[in-house]
Amino acid sequence: MAKKLKIVSVAAEVKPFSQSGGLADVARNLPRALKELGHDVIAVTPFYTQIIDAVQHKLKPVYQNVAIKIDEQHTVKVNYYKGYLKKDLPLYFVGNDQYFSKKKSIYGSTHENRRFYLFNLAALKLITLIKFPADIIHCHDWHTGLIPELLQKQFHQSHNLKNTRTIFTIHNLSFQMGMNWWEVPSDKKDFGRKALPLFTDPEIEYVNFAKRGILNADIVNTVSEQYAAEILTKDFGQDLHRILSNNQNKLFGIVNGIDEKEYNPATDPGLVKNYSAESIYFKKQNKEALQKNFKLPNKPEIPLIGMTSRLAEQKGLDLLAKILPALLAEDIQFIFMGDGDKNYVSRINKFQKKFSKKIAFSNFEPKWETGIYAGADILLLPSRFEPCGLNQLYAMRYGCIPLVHKIGGLADTVENFNSRTKKGNGFVFKKYHEHRLLMAITRALEIYQYKDVWKKLVETAMKVSCSWEIPAKKYLELYEKTLKK
Repeated sequence: MAKKLKIVSVAAEVKPFSQSGGLADVARNLPRALKELGHDVIAVTPFYTQIIDAVQHKLKPVYQNVAIKIDEQHTVKVNYYKGYLKKDLPLYFVGNDQYFSKKKSIYGSTHENRRFYLFNLAALKLITLIKFPADIIHCHDWHTGLIPELLQKQFHQSHNLKNTRTIFTIHNLSFQMGMNWWEVPSDKKDFGRKALPLFTDPEIEYVNFAKRGILNADIVNTVSEQYAAEILTKDFGQDLHRILSNNQNKLFGIVNGIDEKEYNPATDPGLVKNYSAESIYFKKQNKEALQKNFKLPNKPEIPLIGMTSRLAEQKGLDLLAKILPALLAEDIQFIFMGDGDKNYVSRINKFQKKFSKKIAFSNFEPKWETGIYAGADILLLPSRFEPCGLNQLYAMRYGCIPLVHKIGGLADTVENFNSRTKKGNGFVFKKYHEHRLLMAITRALEIYQYKDVWKKLVETAMKVSCSWEIPAKKYLELYEKTLKK
């Protein structure tokens, strides 16, 4: 192994302490993987006291009433707490009653930028307090986008931060700041070059954290190679394509991994019957349990299609709504599980009432997440765009075949099944159009009829390696690259 690196991971949410999406999975699993590869890693996240149970997670106060300098005249007091992501991998929490303790949700404040500006300052202050000579600060998504700039302009003289490099990871470019970037008045648009407004200045809410992260970080990456290429275009660049193109020399893509110990059908305690690639016939019992729970007829022989996602246009619901009537003419079953856009919730509810023996619909139920992967035959992921996506990786792990739009991380992880060569681990459609989606589903349903072929496809999908070891090693290569500059 090369030099043992000292790495700080900073994120707005970390599983299992706080979570609203896949960011929390990455913010837990990547530091763990880096630690297992022999590096010295710590992590930092806000302490949302309405969400995180300090007693349950055995958090201990380490620094209290620390003054964070927000401008020449003012400070804000924060408290620091310490827990663990795993043995010898500390996770520090930044607490402040005004900014992190008033809501029962992670996001949604009217002063979101100010909250995370404070968090960025406090994360850097923590590194100086614990005297951790960081080689790398890994900043996850827009909430941490000011750290590279603050490091350069306010903390560069700190003994433990003099030689520190930064990497800024874009998890979803749609989210760039506390408010929707497209709702910022044109005269308030942040071009990323001026000095930051004062912490108390209302203008702070117009600062584009993601843009400043891209401009000031030593390395920028996103969560798949395909998405890294897509965001250089006007269609996917979310108004940052020019800045990204100008910084293309430091832009990379690395596909996320999954925790293969947690997502393992052979040991998953939530399944009716555990199984592996060598005993996939036990999937049938999980399918029957799934049908029973969602009040669908017990028909294990017919194809069961699952969809577990946020119900939004980004996830391809606009395409699916157009073809559902045609699909429901087939002898199939659908299970939708998720929350989201009221319009799509209403439309799916109407379909469910009309086709109650073919469609089941419920809000997201964590206890049934892996149950759907274990029981369904096909997982539908027709996303309009998808930076990485984790569901297709979970699905393959459980032998549920992903059917995806060839975009972002879906394109990087799912190979279209070739019925002649028997290669591939899913079904892929290229053009974002309802007819192409219908054709892909029809093809999957046809191949499902050939049980030996389908069994081979399931076995292939289950044997795909999606562990965090490979992406962690790729991140280490990026760290080494920036340290050599």
